[in-house]
Amino acid sequence: MLLSRLRRVRCDDQGGVTVFVAVCVIALIGIIGIAVDGGSKMRATERADYIAGEAARAGGQAIDPALAVAGKAIVVDPRTAQVAAQAYLHSIGATGKVGVFGDSKTLTVTVTSAYDTKFLSVVGIGSLSVTGHGKATLLHGVTAPEGN
Repeated sequence: MLLSRLRRVRCDDQGGVTVFVAVCVIALIGIIGIAVDGGSKMRATERADYIAGEAARAGGQAIDPALAVAGKAIVVDPRTAQVAAQAYLHSIGATGKVGVFGDSKTLTVTVTSAYDTKFLSVVGIGSLSVTGHGKATLLHGVTAPEGN
């Protein structure tokens, strides 16, 4: 009698599928969350790159008039270029850093932002940092690719 009772208890699978399904559902929700929030972070990064590029182009319009009118050089005025790029960033509600490098013909902009997660907030990840980079190089005259 005791032996038959032990066999019945050991072979009882009642509720085994429920645990399996619960584990699989939790794993699938996690995978979906990573896919949704990961894709959204990529779109936010693309937007930050776009904003940084536009800010760099806005700053690139601020050439140094004294050097340009005198015919000495076509370069950006670093202070005016930084102000123009920051003004563009401010106008769309973005924040970033602007730098003028080298021969005063190259502007770089780095935009920083955050993406508020939808699914990952359940596990304590409320936001993901996003960084975008943009660069504009001032060109003057007609240029052709090398080798032509």
